[in-house]
Amino acid sequence: MVGTFYASPNPESKPYVEIGSSVTVGDTLCMIEAMKIFNHVEAEVSGVVRKILKHSGDPIEYGEALFVIDEDSA
Repeated sequence: MVGTFYASPNPESKPYVEIGSSVTVGDTLCMIEAMKIFNHVEAEVSGVVRKILKHSGDPIEYGEALFVIDEDSA
């Protein structure tokens, strides 16, 4: 296990993104906690979030897909 997936900054907050959310390059999608360090994961493409493949608290591994985003065609 590399880290832990978190969909929001804390349990009481709304998730950074939800299915159907529009995102642009640089938008925060989630946080990954590894060794007590929290790293923001940012969108590498602009588009619409179609799937979220993890739930808050799920373990993640290197190279594992976390989101499916339909890229804008512009």
